[in-house]
Amino acid sequence: MTSPVQTRGFDSRDPAAIHRFLASTYTPDLRIRAGEAGYHLVHQRVDTGPFALATTRQTAHLDIQVGQMDGLVVCRTRTAGISRASEGSTHLFGPGDAFLVTRPGEPFHLRWEPGEVELCVLDVGVLTQVATAATARRPGQIRFTDLGGVNPLLARQWQRTTSYVSDVVASIPNASAQPLVIGNAARMLAAAALAIFPNTAFTDETVEDRRDASTATLRRAVAFMEENADRDISAADIAGAAAVSQRAVQLAFRRHLGTTPMAYLRRIRLDRAHHDLVRADPRQETVSAIASRWGFASHSRFTARYHASYGVPPRETLNA
Repeated sequence: MTSPVQTRGFDSRDPAAIHRFLASTYTPDLRIRAGEAGYHLVHQRVDTGPFALATTRQTAHLDIQVGQMDGLVVCRTRTAGISRASEGSTHLFGPGDAFLVTRPGEPFHLRWEPGEVELCVLDVGVLTQVATAATARRPGQIRFTDLGGVNPLLARQWQRTTSYVSDVVASIPNASAQPLVIGNAARMLAAAALAIFPNTAFTDETVEDRRDASTATLRRAVAFMEENADRDISAADIAGAAAVSQRAVQLAFRRHLGTTPMAYLRRIRLDRAHHDLVRADPRQETVSAIASRWGFASHSRFTARYHASYGVPPRETLNA
């Protein structure tokens, strides 16, 4: 069952109310202190379950002490200056910078100057769905080795990713009923975080991976995809069903089919969407609803992909 997508707004000048809101939204292990009386905080947040996106601004010099916080939190500052201190080191970030606010198990202190920031809170479990190494071969938990800030090009890449995901969540009909779209969006954010911020998640292929990239592995993976295409499955789920590492599954698809596991899964879902369009009543169904049902968040991209595969636009199939 999918958790409902929740949109929350908060606007207050009451320090006690602000503390209660931040503690209930992010972590109870949090203390705040404003540098001046009567400061003002405005917070807008969309929470999907596996990830949340928020924009928040405040008008004071705000000190935030955090002891323990679940999830990976990435911040991109729009107009604020922020300093982050932990374990004897301090990092300074300014407008346009993207950086990691949290690392699992690490207490930290933030000094947030007046201004606006964007936050992405990501369930750390999603990170393991896109990491390439098998759990047994990974040296412990995924660990981020540097907070950032990353160079301006990577910061803009993060901003484009979060902006796209935000548009997707805002535009799909009844987002809480679209687990494939939400799951894909969560993994897109996780993949971007792992690509942008240095970490221990990605490892080179091993001798075992090359050995396991067999036709038998391919058959097990394809059978699992065919049976579960309507579920929010990840590359990690596919590898688990095939009883090999994610790298081995990737190698098997590249070696024998010249594609990737997720591209093959999209092809299966495109075919299922085609069958739904053929059977659907155009008075009761829409192309967008069917596309979203099968995990295609962008109507224009779905239309282009469908036309390339079937020679006609999806609306023509629906109305036939």
